[in-house]
Order: sequence, then C-alpha cells, then structure tokens
Amino acid sequence: MSNVAVIGVQWGDEGKGKIVDLFTEHVSVVVRFQGGNNAGHTLVVGGEKTVLHLIPSGILHSGKICVIGNGVVVDPEVLCREIDQLQSKGLLSDDRQLVLSDGAHVIMPWHKRIDVLREGAMGDAKIGTTGRGIGPTYEDKVARRGVRVFDLVRPDRFRAAVERALPAANEEIVRLGGEPFEAEQVMAAYAKPAERLVRYVKDASLFVYQRIQAGDNVLFEGAQGTLLDVDHGTYPYVTSSNTVAGNAAVGSGVGPSCIGEVIGITKAYTTRVGSGPFPTELLGQVGQDLRDKGGEYGATTGRPRRCGWLDAVVIRFAARVNGLAGLAFTKMDVLTGMPTLKIAVAYELDGERVDELPTDGESLARAKPIYEEMPGWTEDLSACKRYEELPENARRYIERIEELGRVPVMAVSVGPDRAETILRRNPFVSP
Repeated sequence: MSNVAVIGVQWGDEGKGKIVDLFTEHVSVVVRFQGGNNAGHTLVVGGEKTVLHLIPSGILHSGKICVIGNGVVVDPEVLCREIDQLQSKGLLSDDRQLVLSDGAHVIMPWHKRIDVLREGAMGDAKIGTTGRGIGPTYEDKVARRGVRVFDLVRPDRFRAAVERALPAANEEIVRLGGEPFEAEQVMAAYAKPAERLVRYVKDASLFVYQRIQAGDNVLFEGAQGTLLDVDHGTYPYVTSSNTVAGNAAVGSGVGPSCIGEVIGITKAYTTRVGSGPFPTELLGQVGQDLRDKGGEYGATTGRPRRCGWLDAVVIRFAARVNGLAGLAFTKMDVLTGMPTLKIAVAYELDGERVDELPTDGESLARAKPIYEEMPGWTEDLSACKRYEELPENARRYIERIEELGRVPVMAVSVGPDRAETILRRNPFVSP
C-alpha cells in the first residue's frame, strides 16, 4: 500500500492537477479533500486541454475512481456541467468512477450572492475572492446551519434545510442591498441537479477506507496552496479551508496514518491571485513576461496572476507545515531564455535578516526579499526525458532549491503535456 497527498507549496496554481494526473497511473482512487470550484486544475494530454474545478484530476484515466470528499464544498450546478463536459469527451462513461461524499456541504444560491455583495462592499480592503460562495458555505458549515449533500438528494430534508437557513441568509442579503431568495425558487433550481447527482452519492469515508484496507493505492489531491491555508496562510488573504496536508485525512474521512507521503508542488517561479502580501512580486516587464509566457491567467476566473521570483523561504515553510518528502517542480520551461534568475533566500524585516516566514501578514508585507542570483539557460527543455539531459544551469537552479528548501526535487515539468515531465523518483514504485 502506498498513499500519497499532493499539496500546493505556494499560493495555489502550482500545477497540482498535472502531477496528480501523472501519478494516477499508479493508483486506484484519487480523492479531492477540500476547497470548491474556486480551484481550477488544468490538464493537457496529447495536446488537448481539460480544466477541472471539482472532480479530481485522475478522471482522465479510464478505470480510476475519483472521490469528492466530505471536506469539499460542492456547487451542484457546476458539478453537473463538469460531468457533462467530461462525458462529451467520452470520459466518465461509468457512474462507478465518481463518488460524491454525502457529508460534503452544498454551495447554495444565497452563498454566492452574499460572497459577491460582501466583496463589493469592502472597497479597497477586498480579499479577492472568486465570488463562488466558498467562504459563506464554510461559514455555515462551522455555524452548524449548512446544507449537506445528504440533504440535497432527499427532497423533504432539503426543503427543511432550505427553510431553516434561508431567513438568516436573506437578512444579510437585504442588509447588503441585494435581492432576497424565495424557498421555492431555490428548491426548483436545485431539483434537477439533485436528481442527476444522487447516483454518485455514498459514504465516501467508508469507501476510501475499504479501498485502503483492500491494499489499493490512493492519491489525495489538494486545492489552492499552503499560503492560502486559513490557519497557516497569509491571513486574512486566504481561502476558507485548510489546504495543508493534515487536512487530507479530515477532508476525506480517513486516519492520518493512512497517508504515507506528502509531495509538494511548486512552480519554478511564484504566482498568486487576489490581494495580500507577496514579497518577491515583480511589477515591471519581467513580471509581465512571466505572466505571458507562463499563461498566468486564472483557470477559474481568468484573472491575471501576480508573478514573481521563486521564494525559498516559502518552500521551507511549506516543507515544515506539510511534512514534505519531495517537491515536484513545474513550468521550468517558462524560465528558458531569461539571462539571470533570482531566488529569495531570506527576507530583510525592520533592518534584520529573517530566514523563516513571518506568521503575521503585516510583517510579511513589510519584508524585503534577499536575493541570490543564478545564470539562466537558453536551451529548449521540451525534449528532455531524463534529468541529466537538462542544461547545466537548469540543474544548478534545481539543486540550489533543494539546498535552500531542504527538500529533494523528485519531478520536473518541462512543458504543459502529461508526457513532458521528468520523474526522478516515483513515490508509488520501490527504489
């Protein structure tokens, strides 16, 4: 048995979907354990691009089972559209390939309206949410007034849940200047999605546990990134769930001892979307060049991503809070042609050198990166199949990150396609 969690090391958008897709060949089950359709995983196989928001990235492999765990918040309409998209490509032809946890919480129409209205009322203090209703749904979950998939697919329970939650939601919507909802309006909108999704609903915790007990390999897929974790990220500019590896157990309903190894995914540079501190951000032409060459526009929102140099302080932090056993390096090819590369090895904060990530967002916003420069390369990476085939300066860059981040690099992506990945160590194959 070998069970692995794949976690974003930075502020999300690191290319987790590609690495999950790559490793799915070696597992039977892929589990998404947190977040919602505020995440977007872009996969390229044989030149064809697929963007997923809720269904785990392993769905492009036939015969694999994809599980949406209890820690995910689910928009039924979005999930139905995603299923339609996959089935139009000849995928997900067998209903048994998808499991939807009955304990997952449902994003209701009022959650999305509240999300947009709140963000609009914040002026310059905007968090930068996607407006998908993720935060308000997690709020209702914690407040014990949420609607679960278990309720959604049982009409009588669903009506009771809607009537219980709607008055408080409408009160906030009206206070924010929005149009309130009628219970019948909500019931009608979700009736068909509920009827469509009921075939996939089961006790996902029990299902995953039984597969592990049977000796199957399981891959746990995270969304967003470590620095968007609600506890450990750049609060308050974070998402509404725990994105770190510890939540892989909670959000899928298995014990932590079931997860054997954690792999972190990092770009060869750094990006983030939305507001918040970003010490290595590049505001000039170099940042724009990275954005254009790397296609750094959100898969979910289309928003341009903020781009900057690679930050080894962030990698060290992510290695610590996730217990990383290895790193997968994505988008190395984007750096090709840059004469000089910079890596933040530490920060200067209030006149002092800081080697570890400040836990306070205001302190991080004042931190100035201390850079180390390295020579770039001009050679095309896309044809490289083995690590030794990479240009010498590319290898030096990777090896310096291993030293600074204190984590070995086990995979290097040299292009967007599944096949354009150099695998130095496979966590599912014994050495």
